[in-house]
Amino acid sequence: MKPKVFVTRRIPEIGLEMLRQDADVELWQEPYPPDYPVLAEKARRVDGLLCMLTDRIDRNLMDSIGPQLKVISQLAVGIDNIDISAATARGIPVGNTPGVLTDTTADLAWSLLMAAARRVVESDRFVRAGKWKTWGPIDFLGLDVTGAILGIVGFGRIGQAMARRARGFDMRTLYFSRRRHPKAEEECRAKYVDLETLLREADFVSLHTNLTEETHHLMNDARLKAMKPGSILINTSRGSVVDSKALHRALTSGTIAYAALDVTEPEPIEPDDPLLTLDNIIVIPHIGSASIKTRNKMATMAAENLIAGLKGERLPNCANPQIYT
Repeated sequence: MKPKVFVTRRIPEIGLEMLRQDADVELWQEPYPPDYPVLAEKARRVDGLLCMLTDRIDRNLMDSIGPQLKVISQLAVGIDNIDISAATARGIPVGNTPGVLTDTTADLAWSLLMAAARRVVESDRFVRAGKWKTWGPIDFLGLDVTGAILGIVGFGRIGQAMARRARGFDMRTLYFSRRRHPKAEEECRAKYVDLETLLREADFVSLHTNLTEETHHLMNDARLKAMKPGSILINTSRGSVVDSKALHRALTSGTIAYAALDVTEPEPIEPDDPLLTLDNIIVIPHIGSASIKTRNKMATMAAENLIAGLKGERLPNCANPQIYT
């Protein structure tokens, strides 16, 4: 008899085909994620769980699933929705999909930077509303990207990929991170500075940090006010790295010129959120890794992690490797 697994959202078919070869798969078919009670019921007594960032995987859920649960595999790099300590205490390996979405997410962050700098989305709305009557010499003036200063907060894989792209635009790159990366500094032509210096000098501030207690609302009123006047904030990390109410105040007061978000607080953002009434912000629905190639690879990695866990083998990408020691 094949082990039973529950997959909390439809994923690219390549991953499902792999799972069906080794497991009895139940797939959540609805367009929205299962709420917590439904997830607990659907996952009860399964041997493996393939989940998403939208699912809360805590100790109570693990207990409700049962002691036979062998593996949790997440279709994402981030794992802040999973109680890793609870999984580790129960001997459950947790898989994720690191590395594969680095360039795809950096491409998306760069597209947001360019779109915000040149007010692309705002201009598109202007045209669609029938307001474009003639060319105007002072209409939709934006920021030059070439030769500007890019500030990167969080200098992991994606942050470094952003810095490499900045070289093609002759930008000066500053970065702030929990630790220095001397080798990457040289490769990316990036300079390590403290956060206050970065905010004061950068024309564009791009966030690429994990969400932790330390980084929750990292960009608050004080830090947004510390940004260079006329600068632009880009967030493709986690929504709660930015205090959304403080961001609204900064955008309406002119403290900063523009913001571009792939992630929000809360997520999804409420339709009546005050941020959505502003022209000087771009908000898109967390599509940082949404390319065909990348999502197929993520599905493959998630399936490989799940299958390895079901077989009692070491996960190729394990977020809590301490369970093996």
